[in-house]
Amino acid sequence: MIYFDNAATTAMTTEVLKSYNDVVTRVIGNPSSLHNLGTVAGRLLNASRRQISDLLNVSPDEIFFTSGGSESDNWIIKGTAFEKQAFGKHLIISSVEHPAIKNSAEWLRDQGFKVDYAPVDKNGFVLVDELEKLICEDTILVSVMAVNNEVGAIQPLKEIATLLGNFPKISFHVDAVQAIGKIATKDFLLPRVDFASFSAHKFHGPRGVGFNYIKSGKRLTPLIHGGGQESGKRSTTENLPGIVATAKALRISLEGFEEKHAHVAEMKKVIYNELKEHNNVLVFSGVDNYAANILTWGIKGIRGEVTVHAFEDHEIYISTTSACASRKNSAAGTLMAMKVDPKLATSAVRISLDYTNTMTEVELFLTVFRQVLLKLG
Repeated sequence: MIYFDNAATTAMTTEVLKSYNDVVTRVIGNPSSLHNLGTVAGRLLNASRRQISDLLNVSPDEIFFTSGGSESDNWIIKGTAFEKQAFGKHLIISSVEHPAIKNSAEWLRDQGFKVDYAPVDKNGFVLVDELEKLICEDTILVSVMAVNNEVGAIQPLKEIATLLGNFPKISFHVDAVQAIGKIATKDFLLPRVDFASFSAHKFHGPRGVGFNYIKSGKRLTPLIHGGGQESGKRSTTENLPGIVATAKALRISLEGFEEKHAHVAEMKKVIYNELKEHNNVLVFSGVDNYAANILTWGIKGIRGEVTVHAFEDHEIYISTTSACASRKNSAAGTLMAMKVDPKLATSAVRISLDYTNTMTEVELFLTVFRQVLLKLG
């Protein structure tokens, strides 16, 4: 089996799974309990929070655990809107955001907020000048993902941060779900960023765990009320085994980042160069200013799901762009925002690599690719 769908989810590593199982079997206390078992659990929770904050070079008080990327995004978008509505009710998001952002914004529109979409160019990059034109006196939030999940475009966050430096009252959120471990942390967790979202299963952690970076002094209206966990910001008993495993996974993911990144980039380059050799193959992702792990392409005239199943017959697993929308059999939203012809966009499939993949797998993939292309193209 060759697994090239790592942007959808990654496998837990042996070390991470061991950490998860150790906590499940040995630490039964609730971190909120007063007895010794609760104290042990609480210490482990705090240690995990501290490890994550150290890895990201932020304060432990700025890390808040969630159930994953979708909750993290929902909380920041909705929490900011309700917290700051007395100062304005206008939000700006990019036109290529994940559905967790887009659908949250659209829900807020139904609650009386105004939402504008910052356009992207033909390559999928946010047009900062156009974003600036959307800012008005009522703008309270700008949300832009760091790495696009469908084509891998690395968004111009530094330019956006510079722009928003002139508007200190506007909150700046970065969806970093596809960025962590894929691009340097310093390139998306910028000083001007107020909020950032993360999901553990994108970096070999468990499903159902995520966390938010909330800059000190920034406030969000809670989505979940109850026992007052997470400093009163998110009530529910913490998923301690998942959180411990998340901290371990993040540490492993960030270790040797430069070497891992170079390895993934080289694999992508080999596949990219092969794809570009064929006239009946469309390549929607680039190399420069794109994440090294994501490569989106298609065979002209062939729907993406047909290509996916053709590779699956050889036990090679790729996807039709975003996993969250792949079963809808519709053109990728990012490609539509890039103004790709809809007939061409429906051919799109996504390869998403990981440092655990090998060049041998790449060579086997390319052998099958030529067979599939001959059959379908």
